[in-house]
Amino acid sequence: MFDGKALTEIKDLLIGRNETLSVAESVTSGLLQVAFSSAEFASRFFQGGITVYNLAQKFRHLKVEPIHAQSVNCVSERVAVEMALNCEDLFGSQWSIGITGYASPVPESDNKLFAYYAISRSGKVIANDRIESVERPGLDTQTFYTNELLIRFLRELRK
Repeated sequence: MFDGKALTEIKDLLIGRNETLSVAESVTSGLLQVAFSSAEFASRFFQGGITVYNLAQKFRHLKVEPIHAQSVNCVSERVAVEMALNCEDLFGSQWSIGITGYASPVPESDNKLFAYYAISRSGKVIANDRIESVERPGLDTQTFYTNELLIRFLRELRK
């Protein structure tokens, strides 16, 4: 289900550097947490994660700015950035990933499947972008986003 080679390399790099990771998820509904927690020695690098599925929870737990978030149905680059930065602070990790988007077609997304993500390190955003899904709606798209983020996060760790 998840890219095992990417997970192993992520684990090795983070443990080797004595650094930790946390995640803030919406569209992936906890799959990033499942992926990272399934890695060998996960407790040595994975601080944990939070799944926040609506505006109220994004605001309450991750301090996402509510006026902007409401205006974009909680799906934007800015929301992903705020999720990542505030998750890093919430969990006390050196790295964090935030993701928000659509796994099922809805009118607000023009029936397209896409997500925004951000990767932060030590209080700074080091990567953020939009991911377009080519998979079937639902779990296939959520798994696609998860694996795509594993690859993109690994790319940042290698720098």
